[in-house]
Amino acid sequence: MAPNPTVAAGSVGNVETRHLDLPRPVPLDCGRELHPVRVAYETYGVLSPERDNVILVCHALSGDAHAAGFAATPPEAGTRDGFAAEARDGAAGKALGWWDGMIGPGKAFDTDRFFIVSTNVLGGCRGTTGPSSTDPASGAPYGSDFPVITVADMVRTQRAFLDELGITRLAAVAGGSLGGMQALEWAVLYPDQVDAIVVIASTPALHPQGVAWNAIARDAIMRDPDWQGGHYHGTGRQPDAGMGVARMVGHITYLSAPALEDRFGRRLQFADDIRHTITEPEFEVESYLRHQADAFVKRFDANTYLYTSRALTYFDLAREHGGGSLTRALGGIMARTLLIAFSSDWLYPPTASEQLAAALRTLGRPVEYHLIEAPHGHDSFLLEEARQTPVIRRFLTGAGADPSTPRKRHE
Repeated sequence: MAPNPTVAAGSVGNVETRHLDLPRPVPLDCGRELHPVRVAYETYGVLSPERDNVILVCHALSGDAHAAGFAATPPEAGTRDGFAAEARDGAAGKALGWWDGMIGPGKAFDTDRFFIVSTNVLGGCRGTTGPSSTDPASGAPYGSDFPVITVADMVRTQRAFLDELGITRLAAVAGGSLGGMQALEWAVLYPDQVDAIVVIASTPALHPQGVAWNAIARDAIMRDPDWQGGHYHGTGRQPDAGMGVARMVGHITYLSAPALEDRFGRRLQFADDIRHTITEPEFEVESYLRHQADAFVKRFDANTYLYTSRALTYFDLAREHGGGSLTRALGGIMARTLLIAFSSDWLYPPTASEQLAAALRTLGRPVEYHLIEAPHGHDSFLLEEARQTPVIRRFLTGAGADPSTPRKRHE
C-alpha cells in the first residue's frame, strides 16, 4: 500500500482491493455448501507480531471491501452513500472508501495502533462470490440459483477468510446497520475469539416496518420484466428500472423528515411554477432520488440487492440463538460491547440499541450505550463521524465512562 503524498493527513493513502480463494466449502444455514468462494478484501495499518491488533470492519447493504483510502482504480460510481455525499466529498468521492472518515491514523479506527481488515460480504457484487459469480455447475452466472444466505453465513465466510490469513482472534468487530448485525453475530458465534464489538445504528432484529420497506424494494426488482427470473446476465437487459425504484425506497428510509425538509423543502427543480407534467420531476427531491437511482444501478447488482436485503430481514438473534429470548441469545457473549444509536433513526431506532443494552446488563456483561442527537436519520452513522470518533477511540483503548449508564451526546 503506497502512500499518496497529495492526500490529507489521516488518510491511509492509495489502496488496492485484493482477493483470496477459500480452500474449503462454506456451510450455509439453508443446508447447502458453497464452493468455490472468493473473498475481496482490503487491509490498513500494520499487523502486530502477536497478531492481536486486528479489527474487522463490516459494511452495510450497499458497501464493499473498499472502506478507506483512495481506490487505485476509481469505480464509475462511489460507495460513499451518506446523504449529500457528493457535495461533501467533491471530486475525490468516487475513489474514497465508504468509511474513510473513520479509518486511518488518529481516526476512530486508528491505523497507528490497529490492523484494519475490510471484506466484501458473501453474496456481494464487488469481488466476493455472489449471484453474479460463475456457477461451476453451469459455467454461467448463478443468478437466482445462488443459495439464500444469512448474516451468519457472511460471518462464517469471514471466519474462514481470517483463518487463511493466520488471524485467530479479533481485537474488535465493528460496523453500522447490516455491519452492526455482523458484529453481533460474531460475538454470538465466536465468543472466545472477539475482544470487543462496536455496533452502530443497528438492531438485534429488523423491526416490522423495516421488513416491509425491504419487501417493497425487492418486489420492485422482481416485478421488472428485465429481471427475467434472476437470469438477466448476458441477455443485454438488466432490471435497472426496478433496481432504481428499490434504491429510491431504500434511500428514503435512511433519511429523516427534518433532513429532507432542510435540504429540499418543496422547492421546484426547473421552474418558478409547476409545469403540469406527470413524467418529469417537478421538485428537487424528485430529481435527487432519480439521480440516486441512476448512480446506484451503475455499480450494484440487482440480485445482490435481493439476497443481501433478505439476509438482513432474516437476522433475528433471539429467534436464531435464544429460542425467542434475546437475553438467552446473548448469554454466551464475552466481548465488551459499544452501542451507538441516533435520535432521528426511525429505521434502526434507538429502542433497538436500548434493548440490546438492557439484555447485556441483565447478564452482567460490559456494555456502553451512547445516543447521539442528530437530524440525519439512519445515514447519521455515515455522516456523524466526528462525534462518533472520540466515543470509539475511548472504548477501544479500554478507557471511558461508567458503562452502565446510557449517554446522550449533543456536542
